[in-house]
Amino acid sequence: MPDRFESGFGGMVAVVTGGGTGMGRELVRQLTAEGCDVATCDVIIENAEETAALCSADGNAGEVLVHTADVSNEGDIDGFASAVAAWRSPVDLLFNNAGIGGGGTLIDHDRAQWERVFDVCWYGVYYATIHFLPQMLSSARGQVVNTSSINGFFASIGPGFPHTAYSAAKFAVKGFTEALITDLALNAPNLAASVVMPGHIGTSIQTNSDTLLGFDDVDKMRQRYADAGRDASHLSDDEITTRRLKRSDSFREMAPTSAAEAATIILDGVRRGDWRILVGEDATMIDDLVRADPENAYTPEFYDRWVRESATMRLS
Repeated sequence: MPDRFESGFGGMVAVVTGGGTGMGRELVRQLTAEGCDVATCDVIIENAEETAALCSADGNAGEVLVHTADVSNEGDIDGFASAVAAWRSPVDLLFNNAGIGGGGTLIDHDRAQWERVFDVCWYGVYYATIHFLPQMLSSARGQVVNTSSINGFFASIGPGFPHTAYSAAKFAVKGFTEALITDLALNAPNLAASVVMPGHIGTSIQTNSDTLLGFDDVDKMRQRYADAGRDASHLSDDEITTRRLKRSDSFREMAPTSAAEAATIILDGVRRGDWRILVGEDATMIDDLVRADPENAYTPEFYDRWVRESATMRLS
């Protein structure tokens, strides 16, 4: 059976949300390298402009349209869709990639923070899908590609760390995409849907999330220490800032899969027509563990097994 996009993405039009950094940036770079024109939005417009500049410096054949948009704001997405319609038509590929982390506990965290994370990670996907679908209906073969997470099938980062907002949103994205498979097959058979479930990817999501949630503010960082039961009174403001930046750098640098590698895996999966795209060996491993023992997936013993097998994977 031939790949769904066996001739590649050259000459097509793609939309990538959150294209300013990480996997979004790498998707834009790799798509334009194939001659695909890409419209990308980001809430931090300087990052998206830097992505476009990198594509130009790479000598990529595809053109880039940059737009400012907060994906959790439907008005922003409507404006982005209108800008794309005036630029290129139809849209063939929609990568709902934008997301932020945070909003761990429903009980102790500020409700506004919880809802901010949920709105970006879930409503960002929903709004972009409903606003770009009309532009995709005339595509010869279009694809909606929604980024969920391993936290879309395993709602935990460990038994000591609540992770409710992000996980709830990513579960919603996964279920929505799976439901779209039948909906599109019946009502828009030229279109298909894929759900992307990355593991730990080397991106700047922690830095960007801190900025968007206000955690680059020292006083809020001190409160986060207090919420976690840690005394930060002996730390200067500069020391707290340095620790936050080191944490973000460590998250990116210690990831087993780079953002560029993740983008390649995603595009290869789309090219084949896969509806389910696991990104990274760690994602595959956790998927296998949860499927093998779902009843105990949220126990400390399960987490210990995950840590042991992750260490074995890194050493092999």
